[in-house]
Amino acid sequence: MAAPASGQGKTTLTAALARYHARAGRRVRVFKCGPDFLDPMILERASGHPVYQLDLWMVGEDLCSSLLWRAAGEADLILVEGVMGLFDGRPSAADLARLFQLPVLAIINAKAMAQTFGAIALGLAVYQPDLPIVGFMANRVASHAHAESLANSLPPGLKWHGYLLREKDVELPSRHLGLVQAQELADLDARLDRAAAALASQPVTKLLPIKTNFCRPRLPAAKGLLSGLTVAVARDAAFSFIYQANLDLLEVMGAKTVFFSPVAGDRLPEAQSVYLPGGYPELRLKELSENQGLIEDLKAHQKKGLPILAECGGLLYLLEELSANGRVAALAGLLPGRAAMTGGLMGLGLMRADLPEGSLRGHAFHHSKIETHLAPLSQATRPDGRAGEAIYRLGRLTASYVHLYWPSNPAAAAALLRP
Repeated sequence: MAAPASGQGKTTLTAALARYHARAGRRVRVFKCGPDFLDPMILERASGHPVYQLDLWMVGEDLCSSLLWRAAGEADLILVEGVMGLFDGRPSAADLARLFQLPVLAIINAKAMAQTFGAIALGLAVYQPDLPIVGFMANRVASHAHAESLANSLPPGLKWHGYLLREKDVELPSRHLGLVQAQELADLDARLDRAAAALASQPVTKLLPIKTNFCRPRLPAAKGLLSGLTVAVARDAAFSFIYQANLDLLEVMGAKTVFFSPVAGDRLPEAQSVYLPGGYPELRLKELSENQGLIEDLKAHQKKGLPILAECGGLLYLLEELSANGRVAALAGLLPGRAAMTGGLMGLGLMRADLPEGSLRGHAFHHSKIETHLAPLSQATRPDGRAGEAIYRLGRLTASYVHLYWPSNPAAAAALLRP
């Protein structure tokens, strides 16, 4: 499920198709191309199953193949939502599709467009002729008559697979980092049901199965690396950017995972390690600053020399203060310095973090800037060798804007979390 650019409606249509088939009793598994967290939340709700990321650089070809292999053994239908435009990035969604011979269904935002729809479709179809594009869909269509003109604009040989009308009660709302989180949309299921119903009469629901093969490669040994360890993981509306693959790896390594909610006022559970993932702490300043019990627990944990891993939003939370939406809040203070939301993108891209424990891959995406006198432990690097985000360490506390994908190096991830 790809598109010529971001903002075309890939997530809406992928979720609609997943919900349609799930409601029909089929077993659906959905993947997201690239390192995104927000789209998978919507897709998980639509399909009823966890959504995993596929990225040839961050996840790696072998693990991507393994994830697809496992899904093929469980599902009647596999959907993969692309990232950005079909050919954007290195590697791109097109590269992933070509490698695994995944047929591509292209989605085009047809708002304020007529016959140019056909021109864009033709360009996508011929730009890389070896790419298996099976057809096209239109999103944000004004009327049934508009849809007919779009279908008629396709040159011979390009297949029309249907459309979604432009309706506010179907589209998914966004904010500064992307889509609004699934847990914050009270009417999400109703939106998904309406979108699925709108596809019921469309040709896309009649796409024939296509045979493709995935292999089961050998993966790095991880079993037992954290046997007997308990890891406390912050998870709520402020800390929600968590790769399911990271949680799966904790289980494989033998760790027990306990979740807690800083926003809800939870104290720190009994654990040897703490993981503070990214999310939206800037939207929950009041609750986070008022949870002094948790801050005391985290400081005590740090004082004992026990591991804390903080990523992006977790990094912001551990600083002394955060400014957002005209308000300044005192936060945990485990790291010296302060941060402020900037209103614009300050960091974006895939990253490799070279740490004493080993190299881990991940990505960064943030709208804030920090000020600290603490010297970085190291600097992450981008795939092309350019400098990336700073990585900070204070005792056993490791913090950065980089969201780490732990399966890229299970041994290094275990070393970060092991006391």
